Amino acid sequence: METEFTPLASFAGGLLIGTAAVLLMLLRGRILGVTGILAGALRPAGAEDAAWRILMLLGMGAGPWVFHLFSGHLPVITVPASLGVLVVGGLCVGVGVTLGSGCTSGHGVCGLARMSPRSVVATLTFMLTIGATVFVMRHVLEG
Repeated sequence: METEFTPLASFAGGLLIGTAAVLLMLLRGRILGVTGILAGALRPAGAEDAAWRILMLLGMGAGPWVFHLFSGHLPVITVPASLGVLVVGGLCVGVGVTLGSGCTSGHGVCGLARMSPRSVVATLTFMLTIGATVFVMRHVLEG
């Protein structure tokens, strides 16, 4: 399995995520935790609450189309995993988000920026878990 090195695209994506997090905090007083935004959109507190959450989710989904406007083509996305692996992975993420009281964007971007001790522990936990998972997948199972 090969990983593509994309420093410019990664830097640009990081700038966009950071800008979105700062703007959401400034304009709505809310943390950019994508899982919380999605959960709140599924059971909003009111029409205004639903509106900003849905707009945020639509904005995230619009990324490939914005890419298309600038490049003339949609990005090629390949998923080197079976449907079963994706389902199990999604369930694991759901359990982790529930146990960790938030997701990578909420803890790793916003929580660390606010110097939240809980977010430091959560971020260290998911980074160590990611490292162990990559090691096992690439060096133990692929052999």
